[in-house]
Amino acid sequence: MNSIDIDVGGTFTDLVLNFNGKALIKKSPTTPYDLSVCFTRVIEDGAAALGMKIEDLLPAIEMIRYSTTIALNRLIEKKGPRLGLITTEGHEDVVLLGRGAQWIDGTRVSERRNLAVQNKPDPLIPRDMIVGVKERVDSRGRIIRPLDENDVREKVRYLTSRGARGFVVALLWGFLNPANERRVKEIIRDEYKEFHIGYLPVVLAGQVVGKLGEYERTMAAILDAYLQRSMQIELSAMWDKLREKGYSKPLLMIQSSGGIAEVFRTAASRTFNSGPVSGLMGAHHVAKILGYQNVVMTDMGGTSFDVGLVVKDSVRSYDFRPIIDRWMVGITMIKTLSIGAGGGSIANVNKLLENRVQVGPRSAGSIPGPACFNLGGTEPTVTDADVVLGYLNPQYYFGGKMRLDKNRAIQAVREKIAKPLGIGVEEAAVIIRKIVNGNMASAIMKEVHLRGHSPEDFILFVGGGAGPTHAEGYKADIPKAVTFAFSPVFCAFGSSTMDIMHVYEVSKKLTLMEPRTQQITSEFAAFNETVESLIEQARRDLTGDGLNLNDASFVLELDMLYGGQFHVKRALSPLLAVHSTEDVRAICDAFNKEFSEAFSPFVVNPEGGIFIESFILKAIVPTKKIELPKLKLEGPSPAAARKGERPVYWPPEKDFRPTPIYTYESLRPGNTVAGPAIVEGEYTTLVVPAALHFSIDNRGLGILEA
Repeated sequence: MNSIDIDVGGTFTDLVLNFNGKALIKKSPTTPYDLSVCFTRVIEDGAAALGMKIEDLLPAIEMIRYSTTIALNRLIEKKGPRLGLITTEGHEDVVLLGRGAQWIDGTRVSERRNLAVQNKPDPLIPRDMIVGVKERVDSRGRIIRPLDENDVREKVRYLTSRGARGFVVALLWGFLNPANERRVKEIIRDEYKEFHIGYLPVVLAGQVVGKLGEYERTMAAILDAYLQRSMQIELSAMWDKLREKGYSKPLLMIQSSGGIAEVFRTAASRTFNSGPVSGLMGAHHVAKILGYQNVVMTDMGGTSFDVGLVVKDSVRSYDFRPIIDRWMVGITMIKTLSIGAGGGSIANVNKLLENRVQVGPRSAGSIPGPACFNLGGTEPTVTDADVVLGYLNPQYYFGGKMRLDKNRAIQAVREKIAKPLGIGVEEAAVIIRKIVNGNMASAIMKEVHLRGHSPEDFILFVGGGAGPTHAEGYKADIPKAVTFAFSPVFCAFGSSTMDIMHVYEVSKKLTLMEPRTQQITSEFAAFNETVESLIEQARRDLTGDGLNLNDASFVLELDMLYGGQFHVKRALSPLLAVHSTEDVRAICDAFNKEFSEAFSPFVVNPEGGIFIESFILKAIVPTKKIELPKLKLEGPSPAAARKGERPVYWPPEKDFRPTPIYTYESLRPGNTVAGPAIVEGEYTTLVVPAALHFSIDNRGLGILEA
């Protein structure tokens, strides 16, 4: 299948292009002022590599998949429209009160320690733009106070007069009975019709998140409304350019739930973290091909360092209440960890902490970028440190398309780090590199240890343009690191391995097993009706996407818990429908098994009863994926790939020494490069210290190990 996969990062925009059985990768600097520019430019670069123009390439493309950080960037900038929130009378302060830990949500540990400066974030919708309307639905979905429509019209006009340019409707228990929320929207549409110049969008919280959690549900709806317009403008610009150049198929977006959906069926809040999630899904695909059960996926780009785990051949580890910027939302996301550590991460000396050197989370981005980019940046970054130490070749960075200014890198490190500390430039660069490597190693160990695993049981997958340059420093206790020809564009590669998947969630409390008696329920209708309604919704959406329903499969997951517990465990249901007590028992047994494996067999407690909190349906349409064919092994000598040598600073010797340089693309399966050495690729550079060696296996993968 001819496909294009694009991941827009903070520094570079990555492309994986599959065309007529040939796969190639490209990178282009991100243009933060207009993401449609770098989006189009990287496709043009891919077309040029095939000897084609973009107008000739796009008509032959069957699918474009896209992951981005547009939503997070726009949220950080706080450039959304002025919104009005309509909620149930008496509940106007819910989002302002938040949850108990709201004041630390989204902050770093170092920030939390300074209690004196901690504050709740400024609300996206201020109190004077929040109104309560006269209505009430109870916890069983019964309307106990009918909606006062005159009150609604009065409150809507009040919000409009105060500058509202969009509405969020989040009524209490509105997800159980959406009648009042829908009627409020109808009233707003009656007041401000679609064809009016002053058309105002309306977002219903019950449609965005159909499950329990008033604060999280409302915040997800607020984020969608807040980001809707800016994302619509940027994505429309990309869509228009694709159409102008001849592309006629859907533009699909990666979602943080692990799914893919057409851009017109994607909510803004569901695109957060889509890049790292697609990288994790790619790692899962490759791990299955190679037979690896446990993998740490890492991606070090220009702005951030992302970590995700494949455990026992599964990526089903979720954040049920993830934090987006400073806001907790009720959208389930695949669990990954991101920290501010990348090639563009800025180093500085903190005089208040006894001249401690800190690296990140601030990043120079693509503009102005590191000092060595010579685009106006003056702060020393990780990339500058790598240039100072000789790890990066200033004449061959980005395949020679970007020439780096080593003198500017030296000047930035000297003025901002070396002089304040009274040390040499090389020593300062080593400190920068050591700190950023330590930060990334700590992030990996945190993910592995806190989930109850040992790093010795994992393989490290290295992704991102800066990943191979620092893998030797951050792999820590993981014995083997694996690099790929597509490592610099790993997240874009990941999206090329993903199936089209829509995810549907709804809260529905059901008792499967009674407490104490452990009697299995015989009430099957509520379970089956809930699943059927989700399947019907999925069928409508898949048909709307132009997909063949015969190709679709459905997977059911259930948020379940034992009696007396608060936290739920998401378990894979072996059945889509139940028709007997044996079917229900099979679901309970599957939950007991997953709970036992995740925690301990000693805390399995069916005596407390087994309950369902929510239903999650995944509608999956498989796509053709990239394979990793087996190759013939050649001799161990890498002599044919050697391109010369240059002075490189190695910390153990505390000096520069002549170091052999190899071309990554010229290494053959079976070749082994002994450290110390540098292996240069078009979009990345691999550092091999003396204690390690680097070899190419029969799949064309690079193996870095002792």
